[in-house]
Amino acid sequence: MRTFVHTSHPARVVFGSGTVGRLAEEVGRLGGSRVLLLSSPPLAEASARVRDALGGLVAAEFDGAAMHTPLEVTERALALLRETGADCLVSVGGGSTTGLSKALALRTDLPQVVVPTTYAGSEVTPVLGETHEGRKVTRSSAAILPETVVYDVDFTLSLPLAMSVTSGVNAMAHAVEALYSPDADQVTDRQALDAISRIARALPRLAADPADREARGGLLQAAWLAGTCLATVGMGLHHKLCHTLGGSFGLPHAGTHTVVLPHAMAYNAPAAPDAMRRIARALGVPDAPGGVYDLVASLGGPTSLRDLGMPESGLPRAVELAVATPYPNPRELTAEGVAGLLADAWHGRRPQGPATTEATLARLTEQVVASFAHTPDSRVRTLLTNLVRQLHSFVAEQEVTDAEWQYAIDFLTRTGQLCGPTRQEFVLLSDVLGVSSAVDVLTNSRTPDTTPSAVLGPFYVEGPPEAAHGDDISGGLPGTPLWVDVTVTDTSGAPVRDAVVDVWQSDENGFYDVQLPDLDGPVLRARLRTDASGRLTFWSILPSEYPIPGDGPVGRMLTAVGRHHQRAPHLHFMIDAPGHRRLITQLFVAGGAYLDSDTVFGVKEPLIVDFAPQTGPTPDGRRVDGEWRRLEHTFRIAPLADRPRSN
Repeated sequence: MRTFVHTSHPARVVFGSGTVGRLAEEVGRLGGSRVLLLSSPPLAEASARVRDALGGLVAAEFDGAAMHTPLEVTERALALLRETGADCLVSVGGGSTTGLSKALALRTDLPQVVVPTTYAGSEVTPVLGETHEGRKVTRSSAAILPETVVYDVDFTLSLPLAMSVTSGVNAMAHAVEALYSPDADQVTDRQALDAISRIARALPRLAADPADREARGGLLQAAWLAGTCLATVGMGLHHKLCHTLGGSFGLPHAGTHTVVLPHAMAYNAPAAPDAMRRIARALGVPDAPGGVYDLVASLGGPTSLRDLGMPESGLPRAVELAVATPYPNPRELTAEGVAGLLADAWHGRRPQGPATTEATLARLTEQVVASFAHTPDSRVRTLLTNLVRQLHSFVAEQEVTDAEWQYAIDFLTRTGQLCGPTRQEFVLLSDVLGVSSAVDVLTNSRTPDTTPSAVLGPFYVEGPPEAAHGDDISGGLPGTPLWVDVTVTDTSGAPVRDAVVDVWQSDENGFYDVQLPDLDGPVLRARLRTDASGRLTFWSILPSEYPIPGDGPVGRMLTAVGRHHQRAPHLHFMIDAPGHRRLITQLFVAGGAYLDSDTVFGVKEPLIVDFAPQTGPTPDGRRVDGEWRRLEHTFRIAPLADRPRSN
């Protein structure tokens, strides 16, 4: 069991498009009435929008924020703050403006509201890096953390592509180092991997269309996640080097992160193999350091310190500064090792991945994925390539043996051999693994105004016999008589006429007609049509719980793993109506067995209904001796214009 300590840093986040309009409200929440607005000259347009949103709350503006937060700039801003009596800080911009806001808050304890225009992520961290006399010093304090962050995707739309790339990779660096930090835990791991995956997906989309609002939004969310990781765990070699290079040699912050990251990863890879494997999977590449380098290069980002203006003569000094103070890092820091790292980064050499089994498997995966590159249908291409990645990843993670692979092939072969017009063993396999229900959730998530869907099951047969209202579809099979009276309406409650409703169920012993070869023709299944009031009625028998077939590979699998075979008692419905979305669902008998452990995970609470016990006269005058049951229900189906809700 993994032992860890997780610290959450409180901050309020407002995320969306047009959220700048809520700035005045957020300042008011913090008790502010006199705002010092912080920015820098390139942000004149953005700061004007913030100024307009704040209105009369702006007491003064300081537009001199500078890279690496020089102490002299902070002192000038502090003098203006005291002169104007500001009681709240609002900053708009990237890491430089956020850094100035943090420096002022540390000295005054004033509340901060940050409006990021880049993907720096520093807006959600309690970390401040300040530069004085050519040296950058980092400190951490709760007083540094901004109280509120207003993420407005609109403010990132004008960020040039080159800056978007370096800013995005800067965010990725936070997530990468979080994965091999000694303070790492399950929460930050998930956040970090999510951030890396989002960044890897969003940056190529931005390169294709810098105005892609969805890609910008995904990248901004990733920056938030990655920054949260930076706030939670300690950072290692990569961040130490970037602070050293930026503060001592005046290199651009995000660009330096972009160049150094793959080389710092390559240095640490031998000591953090598990983290590198997970990063590679998140990136969808064979080798994590090489994959990051290739991503940057493909986007036209900087790949060498030389191109950023770093003098080669300064490398020995950078090595000296980097190893002068010990700090946590997966791999021991040596002057020789860091010198090699910086030399590779200065020249812009691509990191070479290790010759490992993992790398060989990863290259194989990429070869297979590449074979689908020319698939005409883009959706088919996406499904196949992602399936290949997931399958290969599973095989690698579980170290599947040849014997296990052969058994799996045999299992699937036997499953296919049992499929036919009256039995679908593959559907049954999908059901008991929960895949059918998962697809149902993703495909048919509906508004609260519609009846929930449910899985089709393996025993539906196309073209059931037509039945008239009031017919008995039981075919004389024994069981408790059941009167079914259902109505089909749309989401407004209006009746749906001429809806085609297929119904099917098992007998009282748990068998469907297709499982009973001695029966003459179909029973307990029918096709009916709703009348002008959206209504239909029929007689049947009360459904009972039943086991899924145990004579096939799926049934034997459940027995082998100690799972029961039982399904909760239910009645199937498939409803088709012109101009409406098809509804496939089931109604479960309230009080029935296995409602809480249905073996195909098909029970949904709203579908558990009363099959009410009755005695005496029946609705259509039919004579019934003893108890009979009554099912009355209204199905609400969605017009085709109502798209499923995505979550």
